[in-house]
Amino acid sequence: MSAVEPGAERPDRSAVSAEHPTQAMVPVVPVVLVGGGPGDPDLLTLRAARELAEADVVVHDALVGAGVLALIPEGVERIDVGKRPGRATPQEMISAMLVHLARQGRRVVRLKGGDPFVFGRGGEEALELQRAGIPVEVVPGISSSVAAPAAAGIPVTHRGVSAGYSVVTGHRRPGEPDVDWRALARVGSTIAILMGVAHRGEISAELQAGGPAPATPVAGSQSATTGREGATRGTLDALGDAAVASPAVIVVGAVAAFDVVRGIGPGETRLGDDQAPLGGHRHQHQPDGAHHYAAGDEDGDGGQVDALGQFAAE
Repeated sequence: MSAVEPGAERPDRSAVSAEHPTQAMVPVVPVVLVGGGPGDPDLLTLRAARELAEADVVVHDALVGAGVLALIPEGVERIDVGKRPGRATPQEMISAMLVHLARQGRRVVRLKGGDPFVFGRGGEEALELQRAGIPVEVVPGISSSVAAPAAAGIPVTHRGVSAGYSVVTGHRRPGEPDVDWRALARVGSTIAILMGVAHRGEISAELQAGGPAPATPVAGSQSATTGREGATRGTLDALGDAAVASPAVIVVGAVAAFDVVRGIGPGETRLGDDQAPLGGHRHQHQPDGAHHYAAGDEDGDGGQVDALGQFAAE
């Protein structure tokens, strides 16, 4: 996939669907699956911003940041297909909608939070479009599985501490096989859990059954890269009662105790003398750059919803 230089003439990406001769008179423009990143529009790729600027219609998920949506020009049709508690757009309907819009010859951007292929069902949509004879292009985005820990100063890998990391969903649909948490725990690397807030108690129990000590560090990085971002740190045995509000990424492993941006690395067990301890407290970054700490038993932001709905997009 080649990039287009700013200001350069864009190639003609239209095509005629040979598999669907009834559409032969209508040029079919590729549907572009765009990763919207973790929320901050400054973390959007140049290609993603360009695709939004040139779209005729943007079909977007619930977790796309408000600042990213603000980059969509006036007059461009927006269709919100985000999955929320009590209002979930069936995946089959979304795929059919993309095919329908593309066959009208419109420039369709399918905008997703994070990366389209990390729990974003981008692969499913791409295959459905291809089966319908619609070409597809993909614009990767920064996944929250990396961005959320980074926003809390947590490196998912660190020499001498963690040689790798696993990204896993904490939510399974009925009929899908359960995640083998015990086997995952035995790998011994960092674990980044998406969509796990609602099931964090049972996840904690299963991970401990796999071998990690109850005192294994954990962290919950929530609403990362937005004005509401915050981090809660504690231990694996207390994860079920931790004050973590979705959308959040739960990090399990030694690196979860780190905050390298503030000088906390291997062997550090507390914050600076003028700051609150790690265990069970939430560090919130305010839009003005200030910091404050809230007790870990306080409720999360009132605008947050259960992870079951919020993280359906990533």
